[in-house]
Amino acid sequence: MPNTLFPAADPETRASLAKNATLNILNSFNWGSTSIGPIASWPESLRGAVRTIILSDVPMVLLAGKKDGILIYNDGYAVFAGERHPSIFGQPVLTAWPEVADFNAENMRRGFGGESWQLTGQELLLDRGGGPTPAYIDLSYSPVAGDDGKPVAVLAIVQEVTNSVKAGQALEEYREKLDLALRASGMVGTWDWDIVNNVVTADERFAALYHVSPGRAAVGLPIEEFMGAIHPEDRQRALSEISASLKDAGPVRFEYRILNTDGSVTWVVASGRVITDGDGMAVRLPGVVVDITEERRIGQQLAESEQRFRTLADTMPQMVWSTLPDGYHDYYNARWYEYTGVPEGSTDGEGWNDMFHPEDQERAWSVWQHSLETGEPYYIEYRLRHHSGEYRWVLGRALPIRDASGRIVRWFGTCTDIHESKLAQEEREVVAQELSHRIKNIFAVIGGIVSLGARSHPEAKGFADSLRERIFALGKAHDFVRPHSRSSMPRSNPASLHALIRELLQPYRLGDVERVHFAGEDAPIDDGAATPLALLFHELATNAAKYGALSRPDGRIDITTSIDGSDYLVTWSEHGGPRPDPKATGFGSRLISLSVEGQLRGNMERMFEEDGLRMELTLPLASLNRKAELTQTQTVPVNQTA
Repeated sequence: MPNTLFPAADPETRASLAKNATLNILNSFNWGSTSIGPIASWPESLRGAVRTIILSDVPMVLLAGKKDGILIYNDGYAVFAGERHPSIFGQPVLTAWPEVADFNAENMRRGFGGESWQLTGQELLLDRGGGPTPAYIDLSYSPVAGDDGKPVAVLAIVQEVTNSVKAGQALEEYREKLDLALRASGMVGTWDWDIVNNVVTADERFAALYHVSPGRAAVGLPIEEFMGAIHPEDRQRALSEISASLKDAGPVRFEYRILNTDGSVTWVVASGRVITDGDGMAVRLPGVVVDITEERRIGQQLAESEQRFRTLADTMPQMVWSTLPDGYHDYYNARWYEYTGVPEGSTDGEGWNDMFHPEDQERAWSVWQHSLETGEPYYIEYRLRHHSGEYRWVLGRALPIRDASGRIVRWFGTCTDIHESKLAQEEREVVAQELSHRIKNIFAVIGGIVSLGARSHPEAKGFADSLRERIFALGKAHDFVRPHSRSSMPRSNPASLHALIRELLQPYRLGDVERVHFAGEDAPIDDGAATPLALLFHELATNAAKYGALSRPDGRIDITTSIDGSDYLVTWSEHGGPRPDPKATGFGSRLISLSVEGQLRGNMERMFEEDGLRMELTLPLASLNRKAELTQTQTVPVNQTA
């Protein structure tokens, strides 16, 4: 018998069958290489089943042979197989679909066992080129019996329903979300007004809100029956708005109060859509009612809070402003407009930068951009145009407001006029520089006198050189001790506390003998902390040289430092000096207290021990470095001497 299922077909039928792509594959396939053998050896029932599926448009497949379940399928199933077709045609089902081999093995067991069954919406993880993805399939299995009545194949009708299942899942998810949204929105109920017959039908919740029995509301009542529940102060307005809304088709919205039976009030929004007939006459108005009582309460609280803020801001002597997270200025208090004299709203957005002195604009813009990018506090001094036309010095500050997740939601800032204090500071700076210059000249003169004296007494050259070095070190230390402005701050200001103390205590070295020893963690300091720290340790060193450990050749000082959370701990211990006098206090002691407790916001404790003075200092890390609160302090463990 020829290797074909239709050996008796006439030429016309053969021509028609030749158009079936899967049939052509079947006729040319080497069935002798499979466990079911050539077509001629197949049972008539198997050949008949193959003829049935080949000519059908419904996706069907035969699992032929109990041993392997050889795949024989039609064009419809070829579409389902996708890129696996035609390579899986004539192959064992477990090899063709390895990712669902266990599933197909169980189906073969049941089918060759004589069962018939259906699976609806069966989920299978199929690899269709992009990895396993869920597919949903309706399957119908039936055994194909041979001449002896035993199954020779299992017929499966395969209908993929993935799209419809996913659509159903999406619809169900949408319904769940819609239900949650409606519940969250405070929706009370729904209504439908037949305007022509003046009959309003409503659901149970709507009826309860408007004091109408659910049964009557379901049958329908005139709208006037429902209007009686509206607060008397809002009723006439609501009637007028409803009447006016019927003139045109489209959405409508009414907001009013419902007076409850217990005397309380419920704020509602009634939203619907006017439907008109062909003549443009309003015939229906369906809609929903939403409870907005809580929103109204919150809105009232926000309005009151906003009013309190504006009142407070307008009574402050400073100029107050606020921006959006991106830096867009959208609020200034009354003091800003009084000070600058500009029209209200003219400095919104980026217009504020034009109010700065031309020489300060680029610097102010750069500092502001840095704060916006990093979230760091904004702090700057600049000249702002006064309403008189004069540019006056102003201190600008701003801090970000963050939400629970740490995201910046707004910036609030102030501008404080510091013009007079700035001028006074500049005058003090001139005087301080002149005094400093004269003091350093005195150091230079003393050094020159020492040098001249050493020429006359060569035997004192060593002592003179040592003395000159101390005088030079005192002059250098003077640069740190005297008050500074930003412009006069030493360019080589030490960047850490240990480095600063070493600079200050250089004058008290005895040749190569180390008299000051350090141990513990160092900490970075900025320009603002350098001056009070220099005053503090210069005063301690001066007292030690006059009355303490440094007044004796064998005396020494141990400085121990450590970090404890947000504090920096410093212990100054003198050894080998005379016993300190607890009563010996004066201006120096007050200066130490001012530096520690006033400028550095720390605290200190003095202990007058037999071996010498011991002082314990607790200094906030934030006072040593203005960035300490924003970035983790970098510490360097040390255990060395200076």
